[in-house]
Amino acid sequence: MIRLEHLSKFYGSGQSAVAALQDVELHVPEGSITGVIGVSGAGKSTLIRCVNLLERPTSGKVWVDGQDLTCLDEQGLRKARHDIGMIFQHFNLLDSRTVYRNIAFPLELMGLNKAAIQQRITPLLELTGLTDKRDNYPSALSGGQKQRVAIARALASRPKVLLCDEATSALDPQTTTSILELLREINQELGLTILLITHEMEVVKSICDSVALISDGRLVETSRVGPFFTRPGTELGRAFLEDFLRIEPPRSLRERLESSAPDKPHPIVRLVFNDENVSSPLISQLAREFELDISILQARIEDIQGHTLGLMIAEFRGSPDQIQTALAHLESMQLTTEVLGYVE
Repeated sequence: MIRLEHLSKFYGSGQSAVAALQDVELHVPEGSITGVIGVSGAGKSTLIRCVNLLERPTSGKVWVDGQDLTCLDEQGLRKARHDIGMIFQHFNLLDSRTVYRNIAFPLELMGLNKAAIQQRITPLLELTGLTDKRDNYPSALSGGQKQRVAIARALASRPKVLLCDEATSALDPQTTTSILELLREINQELGLTILLITHEMEVVKSICDSVALISDGRLVETSRVGPFFTRPGTELGRAFLEDFLRIEPPRSLRERLESSAPDKPHPIVRLVFNDENVSSPLISQLAREFELDISILQARIEDIQGHTLGLMIAEFRGSPDQIQTALAHLESMQLTTEVLGYVE
């Protein structure tokens, strides 16, 4: 549905040119939700704005529903954009218009009559949970309700593609969850292809089928979401994952942690398990085989699209040699292990 081929975008020219995107190749299958993730300044917003040519790429091709948008004239591009809805972080509603008239705005620009506009908007109000807000002005709405209006407005032209530019970044966690659930419902009920950009791993985990990781304008990793969360293929992917999955020992224990081993070291170890290792009795086997006492201090399990991820913080007690042998054994099993410090 969306295919970017050798997409590059430079600002300026000559020696002073700044590369925002460099040779990006990305495919978003029809009916899927793909998330583009990266730190601020990585090129995410430029990428999504190139998809509907709000930013015209310096080179490369942008295919949407079988059309190369970079080859279209202005009239052809305006027509193609009817099939591409877009929502933004800050809603961009018209304060002087009610909810109904905000949603109607693009349809008025398309020249639809009042009856046709009403026929389109009524089911959108129901879909987005705004039926009782149709006559309200934006000033009377919460942030989540404003974003629902923006989503309904983006859907009014019956697009085949929905672009989401940090659509939940300005919302609180509970509202974010409700908006993500709405996007997933829209994807499933309407078969809409969704490309979203975000810096939040929770957004990717919640609704995306695939993820693309961007850094310094380059696409460094693409993957299905399940494998990405259990076995990322790049150092940057692992850094994003570790930050998202990080669990910390209790505060009382953190205050006692020493960075170097005391005379009788008891290391505090953070472990990340995945898939088959989660269900195996690994800790009890480790304790028996290496004659250790292992205390589990904290643990949680994440289910991510059929892939299981386990997180644990544990204290290892035993002889230094046995502890080191046990840690080496864990690493040989491709478990992520990290010694956080030592306690007496």
